[in-house]
Amino acid sequence: MSDVESRSDIKSLVTKFYSKVREDELLGPIFNKHIANDEWPIHLEKLTDFWESNLFRVQKFKGNPTLKHIKVDQHSNHSIQQLHFHKWLQLWFETLDELFEGEKANKAKFAARRMATGQFMTVWNSRPKEFK
Repeated sequence: MSDVESRSDIKSLVTKFYSKVREDELLGPIFNKHIANDEWPIHLEKLTDFWESNLFRVQKFKGNPTLKHIKVDQHSNHSIQQLHFHKWLQLWFETLDELFEGEKANKAKFAARRMATGQFMTVWNSRPKEFK
């Protein structure tokens, strides 16, 4: 098994990972509600840009994931919990371990763990007091 070495590797990782997310009992309903079937190809390209920027320091990604997470939480009646981010992280690690090993794979795990924690805290802190 090799390490993550190219955009093509990242695209394979992102595609397989989000296929699992879309089918997951906990995460699937949220993602499938907010991203239409015909929007997934564009979304996967954007996520590939995101991870390519993170792993290879290539400035391709444009967007605001934090704002997106806050909006999803708002549209979900502030019901996104730490459990959702934990499941996302679990599936990310599982998919990475199925496909890759090495320095970049470990960097992708570390970055995802940091992002999941940061995104959850930002979502939580943006909520009205009655939803905390």
